[in-house]
Amino acid sequence: MADLSAFPITRRWPAQHPERLQLYSTNSPNGVKASIMLEETGLPYEPHFVDITKNETWGPEFLSLNPNGKIPAIIDPDGPGGKPLALFESGAILFYLAEKTGQFLPADPARRYETLQWVMFQMGGMGPIFGQVGYFNKFAGKAIEDKRPLERYVAESKRVLGVLDGRLEGREWVMDDYSIADISMLGWVRNLIGFYEARDLVGFDTLKNVPAWLERGLARPAVQRGLEIPKKP
Repeated sequence: MADLSAFPITRRWPAQHPERLQLYSTNSPNGVKASIMLEETGLPYEPHFVDITKNETWGPEFLSLNPNGKIPAIIDPDGPGGKPLALFESGAILFYLAEKTGQFLPADPARRYETLQWVMFQMGGMGPIFGQVGYFNKFAGKAIEDKRPLERYVAESKRVLGVLDGRLEGREWVMDDYSIADISMLGWVRNLIGFYEARDLVGFDTLKNVPAWLERGLARPAVQRGLEIPKKP
């Protein structure tokens, strides 16, 4: 039986199955990257719901695992060398789980780095830009009279979607096969046109390839399960 008592976060979110990978998250676009990947790989894991609306990521227990105070984060009791590994940042978690399982990341070095560049594209561009559209279109920013910030982020979202649309020309997935590049993006594109209510703003239905790619991704059973994990108590 794995001993996770050295990790303070387990005092706030106790592990019922400490031998399994522990996931601390919510089903936001960043959070579902980890849950979808875990569902896709079939790794045994135990999800813990972290309520970001109650600032639970800023408590000392969560900060002990991720000092940046963001979900998702994991503890793998069977990390490198058989020792527990704590990890945060959704992109790093995707890389780790792909390498741990040998799934959804090409073994060929050139293809591997090509896949990683698209994950970085999502991390550095798509996520932050789409999130700003959500803020200025749906949340507190909606009350700001000056619409230039929203216009700026909508324009950049259109550009980013255009890059993805071009990449998908003649392809079903970002790479030749479904990979962590797709997993990193599916939740963000889904949120942009759904939860953030920006479908018409960004001209989503004028895109040639992205809508069909999103439909294919959302049809995957593991994606459907991962989008609902962890469930709110």
